[in-house]
Parts: sequence; C-alpha cells; structure tokens
Amino acid sequence: MIFVTVGSQKFQFNRLLKKIDELIESGDIKEEVFAQIGVSDYIPKNYTYKDFVTQDEFKEYMDKADLIITHAGTGAIVTALKKNKKVIAIPRLSEYGEHVDDHQIQLIDEFKEMNFIEPVYQIDELKLAIKNVREKTYNKYKSNTQKILDDIELFIEERG
Repeated sequence: MIFVTVGSQKFQFNRLLKKIDELIESGDIKEEVFAQIGVSDYIPKNYTYKDFVTQDEFKEYMDKADLIITHAGTGAIVTALKKNKKVIAIPRLSEYGEHVDDHQIQLIDEFKEMNFIEPVYQIDELKLAIKNVREKTYNKYKSNTQKILDDIELFIEERG
C-alpha cells in the first residue's frame, strides 16, 4: 500500500494528487493508495482519501504502507523514517501556490544527501522515483533525541 500525505498546512497540493491519479490510470501504480489531501481542492478519482486524518489514523496508515509519498515536511518524513518506511518526498513550491517560499527544496536536499529518501524535484519525476525507491537501499534513520536528553540531563547534573 502507498500512503500519500500532504500535511495539514493551509495550502493545496493538487499537483501531487493529480499525478498520483495519472500514474494509477497509466498502470504505473498498481497497489492500493490512500491519501490525506488536506485543503487541496482536487478530488482523487482512482484512490481513497480523506481531507484530514486523526493521529491514530495517521499512525495506522503509516504502519500499513510499504511506501510513503509526502510533501517535504520534516515531521512526515521523520515519522516515516523512524518506522523504516521508504519515502518519496516532493517539495511544495511557491510558484504553484503550495507554500509561501521554497524552503522544502533545502529540506529534501539534506535528506537526500544523507541517503534517507528518494527526492522528486519536478512532479514528472514521480514515476521514475517510484521505480527507484523499490530498487534502492537507503540509510536507516537514527533518532538523536535520547542523546540530546542525556546531554541536557548531564548538563543539569553538572550545574546542580
């Protein structure tokens, strides 16, 4: 199963949702797709969707999916990586009214540099990215949260 998530921002991401429909119609995507479409006004024709999902539903879809296709939001990417999911990330771009700026390009550049994700810079690259993500091996994400907490605790103890 593929889980598509566009986040909960106040911006549409119709470009991605339309491309998913096209790839299903052309037979390039054969598995089940579920999408969380946010405020996008494009209505998917070939896959199930909800505007927004609860945290429990998000976790359920994330757990069930083999592949996560997401906007380049840090939260969605890191959540998927922590669950050892393969991730395709597409930046929201200001030229399409998907965000106020293009900072998501820099985010996927960093994740790509660390070999955690398959980036898609132009939506027409999605078909190839789906093929690539199936064949490639990516680095495993290791959270540094515990190290940060340990460092804070050590700092407090040394000052105490």
